[in-house]
Amino acid sequence: MQTQNDMQAQGIDYGNGLTNIDKSTGIRFGVINANELAYWYDESEADYGKPSCPECGNEVKTAKGEYCRYKHAKYECDDFVCHTCKYVFGSESAYAESPIANTYDKDGYIASQSSDDCDIFVIKSLYYTRAKFCSPCAPGACYLMDACDHGAKAYCFGHDWFENNIAPYPVYSIETDELIEPGKD
Repeated sequence: MQTQNDMQAQGIDYGNGLTNIDKSTGIRFGVINANELAYWYDESEADYGKPSCPECGNEVKTAKGEYCRYKHAKYECDDFVCHTCKYVFGSESAYAESPIANTYDKDGYIASQSSDDCDIFVIKSLYYTRAKFCSPCAPGACYLMDACDHGAKAYCFGHDWFENNIAPYPVYSIETDELIEPGKD
């Protein structure tokens, strides 16, 4: 049973058990700065969002057929059509110039980093650690670099994501609940 000191040591759950948590497992989302991970930018994929019209910003459809009475973008393929503007244009105009996020969805992980933040949210993993709750900026999530024995369970990256294959926090298997030593994941 946790003591009052243990509960204070893990911080405040600003999400009140409702946000940044996998409700099916009760495991919190883990948060870690991208600079801590050796391979994040090599392994994650840039997400440019959904295509939109460069003229009005509305949702667009894939161009199928000919649109003789529509305006066509010069020097672009006819990939998308905006029926609001009656405009046909290519992929190069349909997406943001910079990614809106970087994501990773394979090998048992689901993780995402928005383009305006250095922090990565680990939303699903085969591993967890125990860590303190984040500040109100990520209510209910746990900051992985603040691991503590009595912290909440939070999804995390395994040892293989870090320099020298050693995570800066204890890594546990979700399947077996056992501590995983570096080089064993």
